[in-house]
Amino acid sequence: MSELLADIETLIRCESPSSDHDAVARSAEVVAGVGRRLLGVEPERIVVDGVTHLRWRFGDGPARVLLLGHHDTVWPHGSLETHPFSVRDGVLRGPGCFDMKAGVVMALHAAATVPDRTGLSILVTGDEEIGSPSSRALIEETAAGCDAAFVLEASADGGALKCRRKGVSQYRIEVVGRASHAGLEPEKGINAGIEIAHQVLAAAAIADPEAGTSVTPTVVSAGTTVNTVPAAASVAVDVRVWNEAEQLRVDRAMRELRPVLEGAEVRVTGGINRPPLEEGSSAGLFALAQELAGELGLGELTSASVGGASDGNYTAGMGIPTLDGLGAVGGGAHADDEHVVVAELPRRTALLGALVENVLAKRGPSGATNPAGESGTARQ
Repeated sequence: MSELLADIETLIRCESPSSDHDAVARSAEVVAGVGRRLLGVEPERIVVDGVTHLRWRFGDGPARVLLLGHHDTVWPHGSLETHPFSVRDGVLRGPGCFDMKAGVVMALHAAATVPDRTGLSILVTGDEEIGSPSSRALIEETAAGCDAAFVLEASADGGALKCRRKGVSQYRIEVVGRASHAGLEPEKGINAGIEIAHQVLAAAAIADPEAGTSVTPTVVSAGTTVNTVPAAASVAVDVRVWNEAEQLRVDRAMRELRPVLEGAEVRVTGGINRPPLEEGSSAGLFALAQELAGELGLGELTSASVGGASDGNYTAGMGIPTLDGLGAVGGGAHADDEHVVVAELPRRTALLGALVENVLAKRGPSGATNPAGESGTARQ
């Protein structure tokens, strides 16, 4: 436990806001150092568009299990001064502790307990908090052909594993109108502000609350001066869906939006960002996790469906069985009360190690364990 806590503290004390590539690179070196000590090998350092990602791959054959996490956070520089690292009364605190530096450390410690790591890959990315623009292709490349992806995002309330996540789409609606003087000749203008109001209502109407589909206009912008008919306006739209069919329906409907005002132009950009992590992607692995938790004396595991997305959405979208929320138990992600329950750290790390070992040995729920080969070495 003391080593686990010390490694989490080390990662937290190296601030790594997603937007600062130099800070993310420094954090990657800290993560690499912890992994090197525990696993005995260096990771690949993969820099894409200035963002540093780390990957360990063991054995010479195909990848079979992926441990997936990220080391960037939403917390800006200086957050350690306002939210210092601490461990008191069984609770660990510090910026990024719950989402998800504790999970990264848990992944490395769990991997270190697996006697034969042949077929295991560990990927720690550096831009998950901003939508994984530079790491998506790397995630999909590393996950290809795997029997399982275990995602070290923090657990849901009460320690529940995240077996279902909504898919995410992001759009931008832009309107082009025509400017005119608001006092002298407003009738000569085409008011982009009024048109964007029509588009906000039209986009919101695409939602289907009964299906759990939300279509939420967020940031709206229009106009330049108070006495000018706006010539341009825009709105960002956030979409969350439970299944692929709904994601495609919303995508079609967004692209079919048309102007209401004569002479106005409407352009829709953006699209699907993360596919849904549907329940079927997690069912088999969750059953195995429940069985192993019983064997380890960890008590009953529960599952949850959540609206937020993670990199596990990408692996599930590829058809890779994916189990998420295997990281820290606690709460307050992205918030002032972010925290981790210390007593659960070794318990959940043990569960993760057992999951990796059993999938590598081709064990399913209530299935037999096949003998594994000799220990693998990392391939670069």
